[in-house]
Amino acid sequence: MSLLLDTHVWLWWTYGSKERLPENVRSRIAQRDERVMVSMASLWEIAIKSRLGKIAFPRPPATYALKQMKRQRFELLGIRIAHVDAIASMPLHHRDPFDRLLIAQAQVEGLTLLTADAAFELYKIAKIIV
Repeated sequence: MSLLLDTHVWLWWTYGSKERLPENVRSRIAQRDERVMVSMASLWEIAIKSRLGKIAFPRPPATYALKQMKRQRFELLGIRIAHVDAIASMPLHHRDPFDRLLIAQAQVEGLTLLTADAAFELYKIAKIIV
């Protein structure tokens, strides 16, 4: 099974806040045979947060994030038409557009979404709430 990391989960993994993730989740992310993905939507989100001064990066945020992902052996998940179409029929339990796109991507691609956002519980997708 493949994993899709929510933006905050990727940030915790990348910036030394791994203790915020349970040991079983950390070991699963670290497994070499586990396919771990980060969405283009997350790169978009961190670019916006960087511009707002909520997070700092040593280089342009998306470029830096992509370099970190390659080092981590994580894959970038692009945004496809099928993901956008899935959002159109999605219940409005969660209104954050980045999170809605992550939910749609997990659903369409059959990924397990790792998040700390309890609102994701309302969606019928494979998920691990940390």
